Order: sequence, then C-alpha cells, then structure tokens
Amino acid sequence: MIIKNEKEINAMRQGGKLLALITRKLVAEVKPRVTTGYLEKMANVLINQAGGSSSFKGYKSGKDDKPFPTTLCACINNEVVHAPSLPSRELKSGDILKIDIAMKWKGYHADMATTIAVGKVSHKVQKLIRTTARALSLGIEQVWPGNSLNDIGKTIERYVKASGFSVVLDLVGHGVGKNLHEDPQVPNYDVAENNKIILKSGMVLAIEPMVNAGSWQIKNSSDDLTILTADNSLSAHFEHTVLVTEQGHEVLTLPPC
Repeated sequence: MIIKNEKEINAMRQGGKLLALITRKLVAEVKPRVTTGYLEKMANVLINQAGGSSSFKGYKSGKDDKPFPTTLCACINNEVVHAPSLPSRELKSGDILKIDIAMKWKGYHADMATTIAVGKVSHKVQKLIRTTARALSLGIEQVWPGNSLNDIGKTIERYVKASGFSVVLDLVGHGVGKNLHEDPQVPNYDVAENNKIILKSGMVLAIEPMVNAGSWQIKNSSDDLTILTADNSLSAHFEHTVLVTEQGHEVLTLPPC
C-alpha cells in the first residue's frame, strides 16, 4: 500500500485540478456532429498548455501489449472503456459519450472520467447516467481512514442494483500516483477479502464505477482495445481521483471553486 507524503499530495492536488479544468472544457464541446478526433486534438493542446503529458497515449499494461494510441478514451453507447478517440467518429443526438482522461503532471498521475448525453436521450438513459454518477459519489463518501476498501465497493454495488442496473465485475478502479495503476485494486462490488484492507491517510485511489443498463458481462472488440457490453446494452462510467485524509477524503479531480 503506497502512502503519499505532503509534497506528493500537493503535486497530485494541483495536477488533479488542472485535469478537471481540461475535462470541463472538453465536456462543453460535446454536441451532435462533434467528432472524437476533434476532442482528442483539443485534449492534447490543453494538456500541453498545462505543462502535463498524456498518461494513456503509449501506455502498455503488459510488455507484449499493443500501446494505447490516443490521449482520450472516447467510448460511445455500448463501449464500456478503452475505446481510442482515433480513428475519428462523429457523435449523434441520442448517443452517450464517456470521456476517460489521465494526465501526468510533475511526475504524478491524475485520472478521471465522465459520461455525457449527446443531444436528447431517453429517460432511461438519463437514469443510467445519474445512477452511475451517484454511485461514484456514494463510494467516495465511504473513503475515511479506518473504513475498509470493501465499504466502497459494496456501497456502489448495492445502490446500482437497487436502481435496476448492473456493475461491471471484470473491471476495477486502482491506486494512482507515480504510476497510473498502483495497488490496491478498487472493485465496485462486494469482495469480502477487501474488508481486511483498511484505508489510511495518504492513500490515493481512482474510484470508477462502470455501470451497464443490461447484463454486467463484457466482451472485447475486434480492435483488441475497446471493451463492450456483452449484450450490446448501454454503459456509463464516472471516475475521480480521491485522497484519504485524516478527516475523511478529498477529491483531487475537481476544478477550483
């Protein structure tokens, strides 16, 4: 378990705020006929202006894996995570777009994701988006020193199920810091073993519920990168980078007030 010191936390706090501002600007551009390629270009410009670098572009989860080709994961509709933003695709009214973005700033990563309705969507789709956002908020509320890692996952799962949706079981959140992915893994569901992992001040977690309108099951796309819902149902995704503090928690990927 990696505990950050005050210097590291300050760097992550500043980088997280910058990333939140970048994400806000990207979200403001999302509308019908905008392309994922346009958002990708914009993200690269904004990250460069902030003095950061993309955490995703060129990332390899394993030595023999194909490097991820873009700065943004831009997932549309039944795409759960890891859809590259290139080749460029045009957004249509009724789509839902998931923007997942991470930035390395002064040696430390911040990671966040949000889901945006493109134009008009149905009430059920609105509920899916609201439920996923609320599930993240409820999970964050469980981040207190002395609570267990499992308090986060079981709270998220209970709320999502009660709302009539499914938590993806094969994908999880993670610790974050000098590396984009650090211990511990942060499931969005009840794992009894995680009752033994106690949250401590200085831990930084990327909490990211992925919620499907249908089954929780997923499948790989033909590009060997994008992960889809197995039943082609819609999926939503929200994520924040969260610090465990002595008093509770601090969301590092929020824009300045």
